Amino acid sequence: MIRTLTTLFVLINFLLVLPVAGQESVVNVWPGDPPAWEAPEGAEADTTGPDGRQVAGRDVIRLGNVSTPQLYLYPAKDSETTVVICPGGGYSILAWDLEGTEIAEWFQKHGVSAAVLKYRVPTRNQSPRWKAPVQDIQRSVSMIRSGVFESLPSEHVGVLGFSAGGNATAHAATATERLYDAIDERDEASPVPDFAALIYAAYLNEGGKESMELADGLTVSKDTPPMFFAHAFDDRINCLGPIALFSKLKQNGIASALHVFSTGGHGFGGRDTGEAKDAWLSLCLAWMKDQQWVD
Repeated sequence: MIRTLTTLFVLINFLLVLPVAGQESVVNVWPGDPPAWEAPEGAEADTTGPDGRQVAGRDVIRLGNVSTPQLYLYPAKDSETTVVICPGGGYSILAWDLEGTEIAEWFQKHGVSAAVLKYRVPTRNQSPRWKAPVQDIQRSVSMIRSGVFESLPSEHVGVLGFSAGGNATAHAATATERLYDAIDERDEASPVPDFAALIYAAYLNEGGKESMELADGLTVSKDTPPMFFAHAFDDRINCLGPIALFSKLKQNGIASALHVFSTGGHGFGGRDTGEAKDAWLSLCLAWMKDQQWVD
C-alpha cells in the first residue's frame, strides 16, 4: 500500500511539471522591471466569469492585470521562422487561449515556431495605450532575433496580433525607433519584425469608423515590413481600418495580402465555425510560404 501511494505521488508530481501541448518553456521578457508604466494594483488572474463569452461553444480564458511580460515558447522541428503571437482584449485583458496558445499550437503543428507574448495590460486608459505592449513586442523580437533561444529560429521573425494585439502589432511594425532605451546585448538586434499579420486589428483609422486616415502613430514607408490582414465585413470594428493601412502599403510597394470575409464578426480566433473566415490561418501560412519565410 505504501509503495502504491509513493508511486502515485511521484506520478502526480511528474505530471504537474509536464509542458503544455508542445510548449517548451516560459521566459520573462525583461531581466528586471519593464519600462515605466502605470502598473495595476491587483494580481494577475483569469477574469473569466460564469457568463463569459464563448466562441465555437467553448469558453475563452481572459487574463487580466498582467505586470510581468512573458514569452511562452512553442518550437517546431526544422522551422526557419518564429511568429510572436499577441492576443487581443481591448488593452484591458488578454484572450489567452483563443488568440494565443491555440494559435501557437496550430503553427507549431504546421512546422512554424511560435511564441505567445503575455504583454502588459491594462493600458486602455494610458496614453498612448499601445506604448507598453509595443515595448514588450519590440523586446521580444530583439530577443528572438539575437539567438538567445536555441529552440527558436532567428532567421525570420514575424508578429501576429488580434484586435488590440493587432493594433500593437501594427505600431511595432511601423515604428521608426525603439520605444525604450537598450538595456543589454539582446537589444543590439533589430526590434522590427520581418512581417506582420493583423487579424481583425482594431483602432487603425482616425476620425471615426468610416475614415481612411491612419491613426496617430502609424506611418508607412518603403522600409515597412509586409503585412497580412484578415477581417470580417460584419465586424463591429470597421474593416476600413485595415483597408486604409493596406492601401498605404500598396502605395509604397510593400507586398501584402488583404482578406475581408463577408461574415465572422469580431473575436473568432482560430476556432472553426463553418464559415469562410475559418480559412484565414491556412491563407496566412500560404502567404508566408509565398514570401519564402516558410519552406
